[in-house]
Formats: sequence, C-alpha cells, structure tokens
Amino acid sequence: MAKIRLTKNELKNQKDDLDRFERYLPMLQLRKQQLQRQINRVHMDIDELSGKIMSFENKINSWIDVFSEGIDISRWFKIKEIVTSTGNIAGVDIPVYGETKFETEGYDLMKTPLWVDSGIEAVRNMAQLRAQMKIKKQQEETLQEEIRIATQRVNLFEQVKIPEARDNIRAISIYLGDQQTAQVIRGKIAKAKKAS
Repeated sequence: MAKIRLTKNELKNQKDDLDRFERYLPMLQLRKQQLQRQINRVHMDIDELSGKIMSFENKINSWIDVFSEGIDISRWFKIKEIVTSTGNIAGVDIPVYGETKFETEGYDLMKTPLWVDSGIEAVRNMAQLRAQMKIKKQQEETLQEEIRIATQRVNLFEQVKIPEARDNIRAISIYLGDQQTAQVIRGKIAKAKKAS
C-alpha cells in the first residue's frame, strides 16, 4: 500500500476516489455481463454451425465417392474472397460474416459427368459453412479477450481499489480524530495551567 498523507485534503481525495470507484464498478460489471451473454450467443451459433456442417457431411457421404473418379473440380472454381464487415457488441469491434465470393470457370457439360454440378455446389456450400465457422471463432476469441480484461478490471476495483480506499479513509479518519482529541486535551491542559 502506498504511503498516504494524513490530512483533511487527502481524506476528501480518498472519499472522492471511493465514490468514483463505486460508481464505475457497476458499469464494469454490466459490461462483463453483456460480454458473457454475447459469448454464450456466439457459442450457440458455433454449435449450430457445427451441426449444419455435420449434417451436410452426412448428406453428401452417400455420393462423395464420385470424387475419386480422378476429376479435379477445384480447377473450375476458387474462393476469391471472404467478405466480412465490422460489428460492434458491447463496445467491441468484431468481424461479421457477409459472404464467400468464388471465382468460377466454365466447363464443358458434355465432357464432364453429371455429378460435377452437384459436387461443385456441395464444395461451395461446405466452404461457406467453414468460412462462417472461422469468423465465429474469431468473434469468440475477440470477446474472450475483452471479457478477460473486463474481469481483471472488476477484480481490481472489487478486491484492490475499493478496499484500499476504505482502509485509507479509516486510517486518516482515526488519525484526524486522534489529532482533534489531542488538541482538545492540550487546550484543557493549557486552560487549567492558565487558571492556576
């Protein structure tokens, strides 16, 4: 604990600090709660996306063996860009998934098997789901870092700053009370000496 001055001005400063800490703490706690709610929401979104990915994989497993025919469908399309924007949740900037843009090349419908169209569509859908999952995980990481910082601040105020200010106020009040009592006693002694 830092050395404090035992004066009335310091007492006022400590009381002002305590008032400020006690006013600021509920805002920090609210922010922490908002962040926790958002993290829970992102977790639900991640679980939902995981379910969609598993469901989609199960759906295409019945015909995925056609990919082993030696036809490379990746030459007909590529991921060009994953479009994201920035959203703001509880004062935190997070990435928000927009869309996945693909570069496509034409192919001869007569020379390619019938399944190629469905295969390309399936791979594109899977790429979109995985891009969404990647963005959700980035949101989760960002929010986890912010909640860690908010928790540290809440703990700092609850466990350090507020108790320290209260202890300082108590110590200064006791010292000033003792000084005032000593002055009264000195005044009575001086008055008694003067009277005799």
